[in-house]
Amino acid sequence: MDKRIIIVGIVLAIILLGGYIAYNMIHQKQTLRISTTTSLYATGLLDKLSEEFEKTHPNVVIQVIAVGSGEALRRASMGDADLVLVHAPNLEAKYINDGFLVEGEIFAYNYFIIVGPPDDPAGIKGLENSTEAFINIMRAGEEGKALFVSRGDNSGTHNRELFIWSKAGVKPSGAWYIESGTGMSQTLEIANEKGAYTLTDIGTYLKLRSSGVLNNLEMMVEGDPNLINIYSVYLVNPEKVDGVKYMLAKEFMEFILSHDGQEIIDTYGMDLYGEHLFYSAEKANVDELRDIWNYFATS
Repeated sequence: MDKRIIIVGIVLAIILLGGYIAYNMIHQKQTLRISTTTSLYATGLLDKLSEEFEKTHPNVVIQVIAVGSGEALRRASMGDADLVLVHAPNLEAKYINDGFLVEGEIFAYNYFIIVGPPDDPAGIKGLENSTEAFINIMRAGEEGKALFVSRGDNSGTHNRELFIWSKAGVKPSGAWYIESGTGMSQTLEIANEKGAYTLTDIGTYLKLRSSGVLNNLEMMVEGDPNLINIYSVYLVNPEKVDGVKYMLAKEFMEFILSHDGQEIIDTYGMDLYGEHLFYSAEKANVDELRDIWNYFATS
């Protein structure tokens, strides 16, 4: 066989092989790992954001690890996530200072609320001060009239609960104080079953209430400045943690901070609940939100 034909054949084979490899590299699925607080997952907001992101990134598969904020941060530091979505400023500050989290931004906020049984044995309904409400619950609990269910899981909600108890000068303990050790949805279901009080983000409460699960829990206390709930997004530092998909995580972060992403956040659930599950940072005073974040991070 003519050597020239052999050489041409080899060159063509190399070109075809290179093209095949390049095609597969371009079309190969990439997995973006997000560790997140349960409220963003339980409400369906993260699914909605993921669906919209995947429309322009068809080769990306988003893997969600929905746990309490403390566990979400721990897993990120162990290399199990590329991106973190959390709402526990005091815990976030530690991981920032330790170098595990970089380029953090506030992307949304909503509010914690205190919910409880309709007969309200602690007499807290309508109070504007969460500290006063917790003191009343403790007193009613010690009298055998009320129960309180805590998440007890080092989540953002649990940390805010502990902050309020601290402001009240109370170290909760006793038969009236129950630690569920579970996520927000499960904790709400336990409180509903037991006719107990609990602290919850408003988004998860509205989502479950609409499904008819929470027939024994009503909103009791809302609007206290100590109940504002700030959500932040962070990239996991690739210089600190091996194997992080930094650029892909950054693309997702930029999407949720973009006008389109912020509009999804701000309008999510309005058609079903008639009120905000979340508010976008875009439409807020971000400097004021940062000041509030710093307050809770250092308190």
